[in-house]
Amino acid sequence: MALFSSNKRVVFQPTAYGSSRRRRGVPRWLMLILTGVVLGAGGVLFLQKSYGPKRLTVEQSEQLHHDLNSANIDKQRLQSELAQHTQDLAEAKATIETQASQLRQAQEQVAKQQQDIQLLASDIPPDPRGTSPGIRAAEFRNDAGQLDYRVLVMQDNADSPIFDGKMTLVVEGTYPNGRSNTVSLPPVEFNVGRYNYVQGSLPLPDGLKARLVTIRVTEGDSARLSAMRIIRAR
Repeated sequence: MALFSSNKRVVFQPTAYGSSRRRRGVPRWLMLILTGVVLGAGGVLFLQKSYGPKRLTVEQSEQLHHDLNSANIDKQRLQSELAQHTQDLAEAKATIETQASQLRQAQEQVAKQQQDIQLLASDIPPDPRGTSPGIRAAEFRNDAGQLDYRVLVMQDNADSPIFDGKMTLVVEGTYPNGRSNTVSLPPVEFNVGRYNYVQGSLPLPDGLKARLVTIRVTEGDSARLSAMRIIRAR
């Protein structure tokens, strides 16, 4: 029995594996989580720095704000100009429509007047010489050294071809000293379809006052008379 006896006191242990008291410290799982967070944040920063957009400096940021404000001002200006141009275009369209309506009314009035003139033309006495074209009416007036003339030249038929002619006025009159003379004024070119009212003024030489005017009408460069008439001047 002495072989199995011992002087050491046997201490009670709750488990067969020794003491259950553990060392205090940071758990391993928490270290792994913290390490992952640190590595993830570092990776994000690395990607942003390497491949993401570059961060602006203070000067660049201020310049960007300035450019943005300028762009907004230009946008507002362009919108205002567009609105003004749109209004101007609408007013121009309205003006064109008004003018088009007035033009149609004027054309209708001209057409009616032409019909009236055709009716009146048929009632105008023919040229006494019976020529076509003929001199249907004429008026001459002395005016401060000028001879004002108004001559109505007509053809008998409305479908007659255009007549290209020259009108020469041969003036018989007196000078301020009482001397009489007859002068030919420069020819006046004209053309006539159914009718033409040839009018204007020509200078009289040396203060000549017209008394009688002979109207001589020729065709083109021909010297042959196509019509002639003598009218007293006023």
